[in-house]
Amino acid sequence: MPRVLRFALLSLSVLAVGLIALIYALTWHPAAREPAPLACQAEAPQLQPGQALKVMTWNLQYLAGKRYVFRDDLPDGEGRDERPTADDLAYSLDEVVRVIREEQPDIVNLQELHDGARATDYQDQLALLQERLADLYPCASQAFYWKATFVPDPQVLGSVGLKLATLSRFGIQSAERLQLPQGASDPVSRQFDKKRALLVSYLPIRGGGRLAVINTHLDALADAPEILRRQVAMTHGLLDQLQRENLPWVLAGDFSQLPPGQYDGLAQHQRQRFARDSELKALWDRFPMIPSLEEASGDQRAQWFTHFPNDPRAKGPDRTLDYVFHSPSLTRIEAKVRQGDTLRISDHLPLTARFFLPSTP
Repeated sequence: MPRVLRFALLSLSVLAVGLIALIYALTWHPAAREPAPLACQAEAPQLQPGQALKVMTWNLQYLAGKRYVFRDDLPDGEGRDERPTADDLAYSLDEVVRVIREEQPDIVNLQELHDGARATDYQDQLALLQERLADLYPCASQAFYWKATFVPDPQVLGSVGLKLATLSRFGIQSAERLQLPQGASDPVSRQFDKKRALLVSYLPIRGGGRLAVINTHLDALADAPEILRRQVAMTHGLLDQLQRENLPWVLAGDFSQLPPGQYDGLAQHQRQRFARDSELKALWDRFPMIPSLEEASGDQRAQWFTHFPNDPRAKGPDRTLDYVFHSPSLTRIEAKVRQGDTLRISDHLPLTARFFLPSTP
């Protein structure tokens, strides 16, 4: 082989190795299962057998508010806005705190909180919420599901950080992050993609039992249903395991999927991200769901809409994407979606549910 060619091949090899090393250094590589950051800033009470428990789930859309149309907000990906203003971030923070204080849930599952993202001035939004809510929620667990020092996407061109967070009025004994299956993109793109997860927090119950609180935000992949099917299957497997261990549990989050009957109610351009037959059927066939199928598909289904798209053509909430699943050992008391005064805070609305815990641990 000519010397010049050998030198060229060597140089290309060095460049390739350097590029791989750079991509690895810029991106995040969580384990399949690992402890999740957990902190209790003060002494927290313990759950009691048989007590009532109020749970809220809310996708906060990184406190951006409703005055923007971002790329992912339109089915064709043509949203032009890139970031919210500092004033809008501050307003949304105030409003989220107001609603949580008025609702007084015992457990709050939050999705789409930014931490270290260029688009929101590198805020740690969980820390900002904790500063304002520390008297109510001494304990919190968290898990990233998107994290990179630099993403070369033209609409990002900087750092990203996206979290799940669970706030608790009661003590959290331990928490873990479980990695969900990823999309089948090319090896380089996969490094910069979101890495969806389950955040599982275990709350001790007096007398020796535990409550598992699970937080998640699943993919919306109508064009790649196998990934969502695998994410749901893994979630189903965790719930089956908790059932075998006789542990009560609550699973609450943004599932990015429609209940039966809502697909046909959407405008044609809004159907692109959804399948008519949801992969969530595997969960609602097996476990109690809020809203129930009857509520989400019946004449009063508008009361259970949890998503108000950032699409100028959408005039209000038009679909249900957020749910609370729970073990059969929990007894539902009441549930609702808070609509009216929350329509301008996020593109999702808060869903709350109250239960009685089992009377014996």
